[in-house]
Amino acid sequence: MATLTGLAVGVLFSFLKLPLPAPPTLAGVMGIVGMFVGFIIMNHIF
Repeated sequence: MATLTGLAVGVLFSFLKLPLPAPPTLAGVMGIVGMFVGFIIMNHIF
């Protein structure tokens, strides 16, 4: 559901010619994913 919502927001932002509220590169997106995964791992350890 979150993926479909993100897709819809991306299409809407593109249609309205607005900048994305997210990093524009795969490296930026992977940085956010890495922070999330690190947070989850640390919560399981401690």
